Amino acid sequence: MGEEKLTKAEIIENIFPLIKVSKKNIHTVLDLFFDEVKKGLLQDKIIELRGFGTFEIKMRKGRKARNPKTGAAVEVVNHGVAVFRPGRELKQKAWELRK
Repeated sequence: MGEEKLTKAEIIENIFPLIKVSKKNIHTVLDLFFDEVKKGLLQDKIIELRGFGTFEIKMRKGRKARNPKTGAAVEVVNHGVAVFRPGRELKQKAWELRK
């Protein structure tokens, strides 16, 4: 499960027959959408897309860890991590995918 990919190019191909807009314009709109999401996240805003989910940056505390290759102790500093929480509808549909 989750091994097949859906690329931006495939999304554009799937949208193209549904609306009377060129592929280039669809590509532009998708790029602008992603840019706005990234910009909002980097401004520490929560991006809420109702019916889909929420994107936000969470801060992870620094900690002591080990390099798995060498076993050497390393210090991991506080850092931001992009997080996605699916909305109720998406979460329910995903739950129903049990195989």
